[in-house]
Amino acid sequence: MRRACPSLQSAGRSGSSRCSGTMTGPARTDLGRALCVITGSSRGFGRAIARDMSRLVKPGSALVLTARSAEDLRSLQAELAESEAGRAGLLLRCVAADLSHQEGLQSVVRAAKEAFCEDMDHVVLVNNAASLGDVSRLASSFSDLTEVDSYLSLNVGSALCLTAAVLQAFPRRAGRRRCVVNVTSLCALQPFRSWVLYCTGKAAREMMFRVLAEEEPDLRVLSYSPGPLDTAMQAQARSTTADPVVRESFSDIFAGGRLLSCEASCAKLMKVLLEDRYTSGAHVDVYDL
Repeated sequence: MRRACPSLQSAGRSGSSRCSGTMTGPARTDLGRALCVITGSSRGFGRAIARDMSRLVKPGSALVLTARSAEDLRSLQAELAESEAGRAGLLLRCVAADLSHQEGLQSVVRAAKEAFCEDMDHVVLVNNAASLGDVSRLASSFSDLTEVDSYLSLNVGSALCLTAAVLQAFPRRAGRRRCVVNVTSLCALQPFRSWVLYCTGKAAREMMFRVLAEEEPDLRVLSYSPGPLDTAMQAQARSTTADPVVRESFSDIFAGGRLLSCEASCAKLMKVLLEDRYTSGAHVDVYDL
């Protein structure tokens, strides 16, 4: 009997959680006057997040958008500048940076400080930037320490260092809400053959943010799993995954029209943030909403 691929299993049966938090009042309708820092924002899910957040922040807010592609960032900036929020004065700062290098991290934090105003009441950091890694090989082939370190630096180390730097730049203060979002995956909870780098990176990030939630009780921390999205990463997975069962499962999802649009999944993320009822540090899966 052919083994079922974990990508087809419901995340709700694999340990995800959407427990109630402490909020008892009605859900908010906006994110307030906010500073929003979004990594990996030039394409795919990150671009959808930038669009939705631009519509949900109050006037006087700022978006700091970062990715490696300056051209794609300029395109997004132009799009948002022409939007209703842009015409109303939404401040947009784009930072083309490689977050696996210290100077890239510093440039993002510097832009965030420059965009911030003292009367902003909400600081939101979305750690969306990530790479799939080489899924054409099995775990036993990864004997090059430099290769593995490079992957983990971008996908784990940079998220920790950027989050820490943002929290230091905007410390706890009365009347200031702070929220950190980790864009995660079912791969943080279940092993996928030939996806050792991606699964390891996502699992490490989840634990990292769970620790952060324990250490910072005033901070709202969410790990959101957006589901199988119709993105370039999914196309890469269908064409290069070494394990035939995992590869076929992704091809079946695509052929069956079961990929989610970035916009649909992002809308659910925004609903979770506005409701603000999740347990800080929790893994929330799109299929649980």
